[in-house]
Amino acid sequence: VRASLHFRRAVGVLGLAPLTSMFWRGENSHSPADDFRPEVHDSDGLQIQTGAGEWIWRPLVNHRELRVATFADENPRGFGLLQRDRSFESYQDLEASYHRRPSLWVEPVGRWGRGGVRLVEIPTGTEFDDNIVAFWTPEKAPAAGDRLELEYRLHWSLGRADAPLGRVRATRSGRTAYYEPGLHRFVVDFEGESLAKRPADAKLAPVVTVGEGASLNHASIQRNPENATWRVAFTIRPGETVRPVELRCFIRGEDGAALTETWSHLWSR
Repeated sequence: VRASLHFRRAVGVLGLAPLTSMFWRGENSHSPADDFRPEVHDSDGLQIQTGAGEWIWRPLVNHRELRVATFADENPRGFGLLQRDRSFESYQDLEASYHRRPSLWVEPVGRWGRGGVRLVEIPTGTEFDDNIVAFWTPEKAPAAGDRLELEYRLHWSLGRADAPLGRVRATRSGRTAYYEPGLHRFVVDFEGESLAKRPADAKLAPVVTVGEGASLNHASIQRNPENATWRVAFTIRPGETVRPVELRCFIRGEDGAALTETWSHLWSR
């Protein structure tokens, strides 16, 4: 795509290379639905490769309220809405074939400067609304009379625009057992060829970051012998405020380097 944009008026928020998709329910959803299908979505996450080379995965959520998140960056290398789960068993839908929905990756050409990838998650009660929006927004909004030259490539695929590192396979969360009152538990499964080769006693470390509004209570990591994935489980203790809490998590290797992409999640009570 090569575009020359001419602005007749000042723009408050400019969305470049916009993507839309649908997310109703996934493995991280808690709202029960009178539906035989375990999951219903066209995409299950937003992936970003930042200008600094970090890979970020944000699982999509159908929250009860509108949610907007911006991932600040400079000269991004790519972003996209991906359908990672390709198992028919996850959807059980012979008509919509959600396991075959394509992923879409945006590859910027040239230097886009400072700005951010913005994710908009709109509440929906059906599978017929495109309630997920992602786009790049420049740090400086254009003024009347400005011109913007833009170039990028769109990659449609049933494969993966994934990081060369380990990737997030699943996200689950819920209240902890009765012996941990007041805590909220998260379980994040990571998979990858390098991770699968490591033995159960490998010296891997979970790196969990909890933003304002909560504190980290405990974090652990263990290898799943059933499928050779690695599971990071942690609990947080919510604070007195009810503001959403930003959470981040990745696995660090024996040499201190990151072995996986960074899992990013916005938790609301």
